[in-house]
Formats: sequence, structure tokens, C-alpha cells
Amino acid sequence: MTIYMPPKLTAEDEAVIALIDEQRQRLRYHIANTPNRWSGLLRRNSMARAIQGSNSIEGYHATMDDVVAAIEDEEPMDATGETWREIVGYRNAMTYILQLSEDEHFEFHAQLLRSLHFMMMQHSLKKMPGRWRPGDIYVVNEATEQRVYEGPDAGIVPGLIDELVRYLNSGSDCHVLVKAAMAHLNFTMIHPFKDGNGRMARALQTLVLSREGAVSPVFSSIEEWLGRNTPAYYQILAEVGQGSWQPKNDPHPWVQFCLTAHFQQAHTLVKRNNWLSKVYEEVSAVARTLKLPERADVLLVDAAFGLRLRAGRYREENEISDVVASRDLRKMVDLELLMPHGEKRGRYYTGSAKLREVAAKHKMPGQAENPYTLIRSRSDTASSPLIPGLVG
Repeated sequence: MTIYMPPKLTAEDEAVIALIDEQRQRLRYHIANTPNRWSGLLRRNSMARAIQGSNSIEGYHATMDDVVAAIEDEEPMDATGETWREIVGYRNAMTYILQLSEDEHFEFHAQLLRSLHFMMMQHSLKKMPGRWRPGDIYVVNEATEQRVYEGPDAGIVPGLIDELVRYLNSGSDCHVLVKAAMAHLNFTMIHPFKDGNGRMARALQTLVLSREGAVSPVFSSIEEWLGRNTPAYYQILAEVGQGSWQPKNDPHPWVQFCLTAHFQQAHTLVKRNNWLSKVYEEVSAVARTLKLPERADVLLVDAAFGLRLRAGRYREENEISDVVASRDLRKMVDLELLMPHGEKRGRYYTGSAKLREVAAKHKMPGQAENPYTLIRSRSDTASSPLIPGLVG
């Protein structure tokens, strides 16, 4: 038995990795030099978008309101039934990954993967949570009803997982971004569970990255990016897999796909941090002018971005009494910053038009250029002869 092994990287690959490392260093610097409340908001936002993105790939679409509610252990706003259970299950697995990222006694093993799967799928025993699949498995294109992939025989699944675990625990000298990409690819192609294999593969990639310790796992994940680029994600897996378990296939296109995702996602996070900081600073300035306490800032920023808010979250995040929370919220309503909706336990708040205009003034930049295109354009520029009469 053997699994997919890392390809030999090209000079372009190495240059792209250097670009990614540069972006991640910028992100680390920004996070280290921002107020805790502000960076905490970015962390929660990033985790929510990762959970939302990974589940959307599988057809479970939830609003940011609901994903944030799941992270904060609140009742859902809109999500019901299976979608809510899937979101909560993935939140549980991601929360455990966050804990494992700082565990000095950590090591990969098969039972850990089965446990993560149980956390995701325990709401449905039909999906055999935490147990390897007992038989054949096929991936079907729902649009055409055609089989696009057949997993390896169930009898060799435990051995393949053991081999993958040995690879992950080895002192491989390949870059962690490549190692994590290969973990994702192998898990997807082995397809060891009856259901949830895609989400497990994406979570495993994030877990591998989290062990590097360079930045928080929520800032290492590419799950948000994959959710935005789902057709391309399926296409590259089909290209590499070619319909069945064939570990001799070239995984290089997959690695380049993941490196592109990392560069563009890191760029998004750097720009989002700058964007969030501008809105946060302006909202905070408005709050100080109106004599509101600093504890109101995060709630007002959430409202400025369109989230629906409950009194319970505001109370618990700030460790204040019901009386103080109610007084603060009533004042924000009176000042026409918040709009109340519903009654009693069903009450929630949204940002007023005046508050949402603050966020609307600052536009989030678009996605970065493909890093391979960027590297090639730099190379072409460097190798081009200078035009006479112009300074290079």
C-alpha cells in the first residue's frame, strides 16, 4: 500500500510559498498590534466564514447570523433541522482543533480522526459517526447522476489511514502548506467514512496547519476560499483522482491549487483586517461621542455589518447583569443606533440605517491576483530589456 506523496516543487511553487509567508507575516503583525476586542472580532468572523464555507460545499447553507450563533452557543436565527445540526457538529470539531493546536502532547492517530468525525456526525447514527465505512463508496455528480469517483476497497481503508497518520507524524521536510494539502488530498481520495469525508478532509488540512503555530488555525484555513470556489475545487479533485484510487497520479496540480487558495485567502484576511479596523475605529468614535461604554463597541460593529444581535450574547460577552445589558441596549435604541425586533425571548436587534452607513462607506477589496500569474509577470518584467531613454 502507498498513498499520494508530495510532488517535487518548482521554482515558481517556492516563489508562491514565499509570497504566502510574506502575507501571513503581515497578518501576524496586524493581529499582534490590534486591540483584543478587535482581533477577537476578526477571529470569530474568520471561524464563522470557515464553518459556513465548508458546509456550503456540501449543500448546507447557513447565514452568518446562524453560524455566529452556533459559535456563541446560542439558538439559531433561521437554520432548522439538519442544516443546524451539521453547523453545530462542524463547530464542535473546529473548536477541538483550536484546542489541539496548543497541545504540547499532540500526535496524529487514527482514533483522533474517528473522534473528529463523531463530533461532526453524531446527530445522525445513519451516517455511522466515528466508524470506517463497511463497504464500497461512490461520489456522484448530482446534476448528471454520474459516478465521478470510486473510493478504494473498504478492506484497505484502515491500512491507508495508518499510512497517512505515519506520514503526518513523520519529520517530513516539505513545507507545512504542502503537507497539509497532501493530507487533504489523501483523506478525500481514501473516503474512509460513509458521509462527511469532504468536511473531514478540510478540517484535517486546517489541523495540520494549526500544528505549525505560525498563526491561529482560523487564519490558516482555506475553507472560506473553497466555499467561494467550489466548482474549481471539485474540478481539480476530479482531475487528480481520475475516477478511482490511483495514488501514482501526479498531485502537483492539486498542490498548486491549494497554494493559490492560501495566497488569496491570506490576502483577503489582511485586507479584511484593514477594512474591519476602519469600521471599528469609526464606530468606536461615534460611541464615545454619544457617551456609550466601550463594551458596546463590538456589538455596534456587528450591527454595522448587518448581523442580528441578542441581549444574552451582549450580557455574557461583557459579564454584566441583565439590568445593565437592558439599560445599554435601550440607550442604543434611543440614540437610533439599533432597531429592536420581536418581544421577550424572541427579541433581537439590528443596526439602524445610520449605523450601517458607517460600514457601507468602507468597501472590502476584491480577491487577489493568482499568485502564479503574479510571479510570472514579475519574472517577465525582470527579464525584459530596458527601453532606451527610460530609467528601470
